[in-house]
Amino acid sequence: MRGRGQVLRSHPLESLRASPQPEKVLAPVENQLIANLPRRSQLTLMQLCEPVQLTMAQILCDGGKPIRHVYFPVEGFISLVTLLDGKPVLEVGMVGREGMLGAQMALGVISEPLHAVVQGPGSAWRIGRLAFRRELRRNMALQQSLNHYLHVTMTQLAGSAACLRFHQIGPRLARWLLMTQDRANSDRFRVTHEFLAFMLGVRRVGITTAAATLQRQGLVKYHRGDITVLNRGRLEKAACSCYAADRNTYAELLR
Repeated sequence: MRGRGQVLRSHPLESLRASPQPEKVLAPVENQLIANLPRRSQLTLMQLCEPVQLTMAQILCDGGKPIRHVYFPVEGFISLVTLLDGKPVLEVGMVGREGMLGAQMALGVISEPLHAVVQGPGSAWRIGRLAFRRELRRNMALQQSLNHYLHVTMTQLAGSAACLRFHQIGPRLARWLLMTQDRANSDRFRVTHEFLAFMLGVRRVGITTAAATLQRQGLVKYHRGDITVLNRGRLEKAACSCYAADRNTYAELLR
C-alpha cells in the first residue's frame, strides 16, 4: 500500500469521517474492468470519467445509503466493511484496479450495502451516479462485464464468511497481506496491528502473534507499521486456501 497508515482510537473508523474530499489528478486507464471492454464501449465510458485521488481512510460511502459516484480504482484500493447495529465491524472484501465500487447499480440498486473506506491511497476514475446509470442502459458490454464482476464479488463475500469461521488467524493474515500486495502493486505497505485486528475481526494480541510468526519464518518484515513482503511464494503457501480460490474466480470470469 503506497499510503500512510494511521493509529485508530476508540472505534477504528469513527475518526475517519473528517477525511478530505478527493482532488483531481492525471490517471492512466489501468482499471481492468474498463480495459477489458470493447474499444467503443471503453471510449464512451471514459468520456464520463473524471480522475480523482483517493486519500487514506477516506469514506467513499456509508453502508445502506445511496451512492453519489461509482469508482474504478487505478492505483488505490478500497475496503468493504460490513455493518453491525449500524457500525462498521469487519472487512469482507476489497476493491482494487481489478474492479469497481458501485457494481450493484447493474441491478438497479443505488444504495451500497457495505461501508467503503479507502485502505490504499492512489488514483481512480469516478463517474456520477446518474451519468453511470444512463451509460449502463445503452452500453451492453459494460452491463455484461458488471454482471460477471457481481458474481465475483458475491463469491468473495461468501468466501470471507467461511474464512472467518473456519480458518486460523495466521493463514487469514497471510491471505490479507497477499490481497493487499496485489492491489498496492508493491512489496511494501503501511498498516498498524490495530487496523489489521479490526479488518480481520480478531483481538490485537492475535495479530501481533501471527505477524511475529510470519516474520520469524522470513516471509515478511514488520517494523512500526511498515510491512514488507520478503518471500511471496512462501507467503502464498502459508495463506489459507481462500486466496487461491479468489484468484481462480477472478481469472475465470474477469479475463
